[in-house]
Amino acid sequence: MEGRAMTESTETNLQTPAGEEERDQAARRASASNDTVHLGAMGKAFAILEAIANAKQPLTMTDLVRTCGLTKPTAHRITTMLAEMGYLAREPLKRGLIEGPRLISLALSTLATAAPRSRRHAILRSVSEKTGETCNFGVLVGSEVVYLDRVEAKWPLALRFEAGSRVPAHCTAIGKLLLALLPAHERAAAIASMPLTRLTTRTITDPVKLNEALERINRTRIGIDDEEFIEGVVCVSVPVIAKSGQVVGGIAVSAPAARISIQEALSFVPIMHDAAQRLSATYSDSRAAS
Repeated sequence: MEGRAMTESTETNLQTPAGEEERDQAARRASASNDTVHLGAMGKAFAILEAIANAKQPLTMTDLVRTCGLTKPTAHRITTMLAEMGYLAREPLKRGLIEGPRLISLALSTLATAAPRSRRHAILRSVSEKTGETCNFGVLVGSEVVYLDRVEAKWPLALRFEAGSRVPAHCTAIGKLLLALLPAHERAAAIASMPLTRLTTRTITDPVKLNEALERINRTRIGIDDEEFIEGVVCVSVPVIAKSGQVVGGIAVSAPAARISIQEALSFVPIMHDAAQRLSATYSDSRAAS
């Protein structure tokens, strides 16, 4: 009898953590449900958009039901509507939902429009003032770099690109840098999927040679565009890395080659690294440079 009592006691103790975990999960689901039950359709749609935007992988309908505390019919109805509007999209391998082109465009437009009011803009302005050249911040979106912020040099030959402009990734300093810092399999897939269009006599259009150049950039963590995007323009870039270790974008300084050489542009790297660290702190503070 004593042996059986001890066995039952042991089994109960072994089962308790699992039972507690199940209760915790149920409590979290109930909490999420309580948070969304009072919301109208718009609030529930935003809950879904936030869940997908913050996820590191595509979310299934089951994921959304659990995360947002919605019923499956409600989640299905709202995601269908958002997909039809272009705010959500089905991941290519059909494993779940991801951000749609309209949501990405909205986010980029918001960041670009808010740029002059941001701490990020002040940081870029300081780089431009110290170097005397144009400074910009960009992110990798597919096969392109999107400039989210830009401060032009006070020179007659300043390069005119507005915040929100898109440029090819394979021949720009920020693009090559951010491609180089991708995991090897992601980089290979990116190179295979992008058109390696020749824009100048120095543009790298061979996938093997591009990957070799990116390997060198991966080691130095400095992106270089030596008249590969625009004839007569040189550019160098450094990464902005959040506290989490995530590469969130790149800072670049560009100038006419008639004014400075690529080697002279590389002398700006310490100034750019200092700015990247300050910009990184804004991501650590708010998960977005604002």
